[in-house]
Amino acid sequence: MTVNTVPTPSMTSSNSMSSGYCSLDDESEDFSFFTAKTSFFGKPKHAAKQNEAKEEEERGTKDLSEEEVRTRIEEYNTQVSENGMKLASDGSYTGFIKVHLRLSRPVTVPDVKANHNQAPSECQEGKDCGQSEKRTSFYLPSDCVKQLHISSLTTTREVIQALLKKFMVLDNPSKFALYRQTHRDGQDLFQKLPLCERPLLLRLIAGPDPGHLSFVLKENETGEVEWHAFSVPELQNFLVILEKEESERVRAVEQKYALYRQKLQRALQQHDP
Repeated sequence: MTVNTVPTPSMTSSNSMSSGYCSLDDESEDFSFFTAKTSFFGKPKHAAKQNEAKEEEERGTKDLSEEEVRTRIEEYNTQVSENGMKLASDGSYTGFIKVHLRLSRPVTVPDVKANHNQAPSECQEGKDCGQSEKRTSFYLPSDCVKQLHISSLTTTREVIQALLKKFMVLDNPSKFALYRQTHRDGQDLFQKLPLCERPLLLRLIAGPDPGHLSFVLKENETGEVEWHAFSVPELQNFLVILEKEESERVRAVEQKYALYRQKLQRALQQHDP
């Protein structure tokens, strides 16, 4: 898979590391807000909806038949002057998609200066000279566009990885998501694509007109709490609930290990000669 670059403004750097990201690899707990009579740390209430969302995440667009693919490719190529799609003998096909990068947070990249200043002796010792422990962060230009040459088998996950590799982004790919943007009733609608989805198939079905379909790389929605949306009394109530539950959990842990201590002491007394 090759990556072609559409000319865009140069990237601007930032000396401070991104503080807006949180690793999706870490275990997280779903938060639900209740009254003081119930637990602040609520568990998911709609298991059925979560299962449906998971199934949707694992399900992609239905395949087209060989005849449909051939017909659509011929129609697609008549609407473009360049960068058309090519059908292979095995039934797969290749083509180009454009991805708009609309990132509101800086991305982490290797510190180029640190790589240049690396001592030659370090390279001779077998260390990777292309990577550096020192990192810096960049704000990507607003709505820059990258053109990718992909196949009909390329998934959303691979498209995200290719874009990050192009910019040498070190952030976890899970922090990003690819969205399909459509225009309906005077509004721009965004839909997050499943990781197994094949963007080129969507491009073929929608046609080359970006008004019907365009791809956008954005931060992955993690469901973080928008604290500024709550009033001061509500936030104070949350603090009271947190303090209460913290005390209950501390007391439960202390009781648990106090019981373990008693059992260990009894076991030592029984084996004491």
